[in-house]
Amino acid sequence: MPRIGRCGALPRCFTCTNIINPAASIWLAVFLLPQVDTTKVQIKVSKSSSAYDVAIGRGLICDVGRWASRCLGRSGRVLIVTNRKVYGLYGDDCSKSLADAGFLPSVHMIGDGERFKNLRTLEATLLRLSELRFTRNDAVLAFGGGVVGDLAGFAASVYQRGIPFLQVPTTLLAMIDSSVGGKTAVNSSFGKNLIGSFYQPRGVLIDTETLASLDSRELTAGFCEAVKQGAISGSKLLRQTDKVLAGGNHFEDPTFHHDLGRLVAEQVRFKAGIVQKDETESPDNVSPRSRKVLNFGHTLAHALEKVTNYRYLRHGEAVGHGIRFASQLSKTLELLSQDEVDLLNDVVRRAGVLPAISHIDPSEVIEAFTYDKKRIGESLNWILLRGIGEPVIVPGTEIPRSAIQKTLKAVLKQ
Repeated sequence: MPRIGRCGALPRCFTCTNIINPAASIWLAVFLLPQVDTTKVQIKVSKSSSAYDVAIGRGLICDVGRWASRCLGRSGRVLIVTNRKVYGLYGDDCSKSLADAGFLPSVHMIGDGERFKNLRTLEATLLRLSELRFTRNDAVLAFGGGVVGDLAGFAASVYQRGIPFLQVPTTLLAMIDSSVGGKTAVNSSFGKNLIGSFYQPRGVLIDTETLASLDSRELTAGFCEAVKQGAISGSKLLRQTDKVLAGGNHFEDPTFHHDLGRLVAEQVRFKAGIVQKDETESPDNVSPRSRKVLNFGHTLAHALEKVTNYRYLRHGEAVGHGIRFASQLSKTLELLSQDEVDLLNDVVRRAGVLPAISHIDPSEVIEAFTYDKKRIGESLNWILLRGIGEPVIVPGTEIPRSAIQKTLKAVLKQ
């Protein structure tokens, strides 16, 4: 497990001068330094001024201060939004690096878990920014998993109509998914992520060493999200994900850590390609490159989270169940072969053991579907597969209700 105060033994990570091709949609380069393998992916969105880098490597928290200065173009005050577990492991390194780079860091702790991603926590975070007299020259740094990133980003987007924010994700799910692409939100009694905004960070810093501190459930959650992206990307990314899963999560093995870092980079690169084509998830875009396809497995996942009050399942665990459901529904509609369903189920199983859902009432799940944000008019768009790497958006009006009910009951029993 990583320990506090590890920066002194590591070399600096951002010492190279690099030229980015302005014509490139995504820029990927690898820099090899002693003990450090750093990858950068550039994300370009609708406004060229909003383009930002995702830096991926080991030991990068040691240089978060200099990285933040480059992203923001200045130093100043920064509010670190985090939770006690993450800050207890890495907070001293993060705060010291920021201070050494000329920042004045303050810390705001929020609860650990999806149930804390709500309006009450949002209000407390906004109050903290107000008490500190933050202005639009100051910044928010999200330091933790997806809950921290979503909430901190949303707070930054609405405080004084928007102040800069940075993402430093520390869970696998946050690294490959929620920290990239600018979606920020909180949950509510009427659904997951229905209150939010599209607000891009100034930069994302991914230190893969933090993954060694995660428990098995958190790793499983992240790998389920990786399986989801592999399923909609194609066999190459799915095979790469499965190969890392076969490595057995041996963080002390340099080969495993290297392969995991490469997987994170490829997962980010894939999502970047989707985001740049459909930054704000246009309601009218139903092509295979629509940002909606990233919600494969999420229709059931969000419903499961809602009916269990965001307390029973980690988000990625719910996605794992959602992949099983969406795959089987695709098979029921004769879009996906049984061999492909079996393949996806096998890879999900290798991601880890998922909490049982047999006790959940199917009727409550069906009711929760009506609150899904993918509804257009009276129809819910379903993200299904014609094959591995071939996502398709199917209007609910084209799917017999009996097929959904039958598939749901079967998946809940498994």
